[in-house]
Amino acid sequence: MGPNLLTDNHISSNSLTEPISNTRFSLTPEKKITVVGITLLFNVPPNIKLTSFCSTPHSPDQDCLPPPSILKSVQSKSHNGAFLGFSIHEPSDRILNPIGTLIDRKFMSIFRFKTWWSTMWVGSNGSDLQMETQLVLLQVPESNMYVLLLPIIEGSFRSAIHPGKEGEVVLCMESGSSKVKASCFSSCLYFHVGENPFDLVKDAFSAIRVHLGSFRLLEEKAPPRIVDRFGWCTWDAFYLTVEPVGVWHGVKSFVENGLPPRFLIIDDGWQSINHDNENPFEDSKDQTGLGSQMLCRLHRFEENDKFAKYRKGMMLGPDALRFDQEAHDKMFKEMVDLATAKKKVKEETGDDGCSLGEARIIEYLNEEEEGEKNDNNDWGLKALVEDMRGKFEGLEDVYVWHALCGAWGGVRPGTMERHHLKANVVEAKMAPGLERTMHDLAVVMVEKGGIGLVDPGQAVDLYEGMHSYLAKAGITGVKVDVIHFLSVDKARDSGPHSTISHKRQETLEYVCEEYGGRVQLAKAYYNGLTQSLKKNFGGNGLIASMEQCNDFFFLATKQISMGRVGDDFWFEDPNGDPMGVYWLQGVHMIHCSYNSFWQGQFLQPDWDMFQSDHLCAEFHAGSRAICGGPVYVSDKVGRHNFDLLRKLVLPDGTILRCQHFALPTRDCLFANPLFDGKTMLKIWNLNKFGGVVGAFNCQGAGWDPEEHKCKAYPECYKPVTGPVSPNEVEWEQNDLTAEFRGVEQFTVYLNKSDDLHLVNSNDHIKTTLQPSSFEIFTFSPVQELEDGLKFAPVGLKNMFNCGGAIESLEYKWNGDAPSVMMKVKGLGQFLAFSSEKPREVNLNGEGVNFEWADKGRLWFEVPWIGGELSRILIKF
Repeated sequence: MGPNLLTDNHISSNSLTEPISNTRFSLTPEKKITVVGITLLFNVPPNIKLTSFCSTPHSPDQDCLPPPSILKSVQSKSHNGAFLGFSIHEPSDRILNPIGTLIDRKFMSIFRFKTWWSTMWVGSNGSDLQMETQLVLLQVPESNMYVLLLPIIEGSFRSAIHPGKEGEVVLCMESGSSKVKASCFSSCLYFHVGENPFDLVKDAFSAIRVHLGSFRLLEEKAPPRIVDRFGWCTWDAFYLTVEPVGVWHGVKSFVENGLPPRFLIIDDGWQSINHDNENPFEDSKDQTGLGSQMLCRLHRFEENDKFAKYRKGMMLGPDALRFDQEAHDKMFKEMVDLATAKKKVKEETGDDGCSLGEARIIEYLNEEEEGEKNDNNDWGLKALVEDMRGKFEGLEDVYVWHALCGAWGGVRPGTMERHHLKANVVEAKMAPGLERTMHDLAVVMVEKGGIGLVDPGQAVDLYEGMHSYLAKAGITGVKVDVIHFLSVDKARDSGPHSTISHKRQETLEYVCEEYGGRVQLAKAYYNGLTQSLKKNFGGNGLIASMEQCNDFFFLATKQISMGRVGDDFWFEDPNGDPMGVYWLQGVHMIHCSYNSFWQGQFLQPDWDMFQSDHLCAEFHAGSRAICGGPVYVSDKVGRHNFDLLRKLVLPDGTILRCQHFALPTRDCLFANPLFDGKTMLKIWNLNKFGGVVGAFNCQGAGWDPEEHKCKAYPECYKPVTGPVSPNEVEWEQNDLTAEFRGVEQFTVYLNKSDDLHLVNSNDHIKTTLQPSSFEIFTFSPVQELEDGLKFAPVGLKNMFNCGGAIESLEYKWNGDAPSVMMKVKGLGQFLAFSSEKPREVNLNGEGVNFEWADKGRLWFEVPWIGGELSRILIKF
């Protein structure tokens, strides 16, 4: 017998004599790694060792012990897992060790295509893998199984999978510091096998949660309340030129049109930052958005002068300042043109281009005219937030942006002495595994300037200083960006005006040479962030962004419960690709859906904002409607498509959120919905009383392994045809819907084409999608009320996620008169299938008019009753 994992709510760290036979995996004398006798890898090197889950020591943090339910589940399935380890002769800080050869077996993988963003890749050979692979899912059709290969953390080392020659799979172990070396590993990669790919990934990460004990699963945490709210982010409206008047009018525009945002994100541009060559205690005026902010460092926790000038009540009176988005954009363009011209002059002549003019800040507030600021509560960010909450009653949450290290360039040395914080500018070089990632302006600029790193021993003080100030100002959460910035080659003390030589670098992954390596440095910063999150923002008021590297998930997610699962929403290709407006949107959708497959085990997936007036806005809106997370936009002020937004958002600023997070259907897991010219992306999700499949034509772009970037494949930008079935909904992933797997018949509603049909559970609906278009299929199980009388509710057909409107459903039989009782959230036209015409439809206690067609289409209007649920009674 193996060690008992359920002993006084703690895990044994003893390596007991559990035989390798207690796992379905084997390392054979022929040097093959097999599962139930089926070869996965062959030509396994002699230094590789395989051990069962139970025979491997588990050493969780004592403040993060797994709950008994997870321990029990992991113990019962421990035979499905095994750890891989290896040893080498000489200790090293970076080791590339082959683990075997993979040939002719389909895989889906997740790899980092940028320092901070990951995406999917498919292939069938170890050499097809991409650098910095975070996860590999193998298809094992010989036994209708799937196998997950999961590189993890061991000690001070983090692992990733790299491609090798002639099908070889290579495991990369790195500490990030030449001072931290090792030669022997016992559990640096984890294998897990299962029959259901969605159960498999959940079981595998549960096992790693028990093994590492350094993170919590999503099921153990509550996401922030913005998860089922509508919000607005300021980024695309203003970029770095965000200021109070524009923010006010942005919120006002939504409220006046009946869609009040329940949360606001004030993105980059509100902080007090400057360049190394500027006065260390004054805000920089060079904020054009051309990457200039990435060279800036934080010089105080308080808001910058633009926001500090806001006086309480300033926007409440009849003489409140107006805002003109067109004029603002014109000024911003002039700033960008000036910066571009200066850059060109400097490159050609070496001159700083001052003769062309001085950079300036766009602001509409003047210095206070009525004496000194005697009461700080009447000024600045606190006054603005109080005024907005008072005027716009539905606004519950206000988040602000900051980078993990404070600002893009960290903290300015010598400016935080009153907070007793010591910061040094740290230079670094990029880890070799990232050299073949996509070119990124952010990486280039951070390489150029280095990072003002606060001593990791003061990370708790850094976040407490920032967040306690924000919390007192009424800020309820933060969007933490540039998270993957922690691994630098070497650090040195630098004065406030120092410059950094041009070397390639990363994030905390870029700055860890002198701090015990990337894992130890990350632990210090993430611990500080966790403590502050619990104290200042209710334990969950945080959106993680630019975080898609495995050590973040394994080390930072004890408290963090929401994170971005895709690269940024780009309204056009910044590199100028003429097709970029269109193909980038499909690429974004692939990022989000496949990343959710693994990141959703740790965090509530956030699919990012979009612009409601964009050419592909409806394409994005359809995916956001069923993604299972929040819906927010980054519209410019006054530039909205409210007709589209009303398909997503209710008049009280809430949304019809699904019960799970959206994931690719099984037949998409090993396909290429981006540029194989034939596969449509299908994502499934669950509502309380039905399911949904969204089908999207994302064809036309994708990763190019040779050019190391995403690019257009115009030959694939064409219509695609494929099947959709109710069986593609993973009903068992929620207890509420598990019983629907046995249902024989469903009604299906096609939202875009407004078609309603009856289908059997194994039927396939053939559909053709034009490029950058979609269809949403809502499935509802058919209930036979009596002989020949069948009923199935669809929901509010005017909403993309129409089935999400149904909050309760009950069938009753009173003698010979069956009836249906429902509670519905929202307003609009309620649609159902009914094989017979009802005698009566009662809504909120009163009879209402309804329409019924011979083919079973039943519909009636549901009014808005202030956000309360409407009670529906249908009598037959």
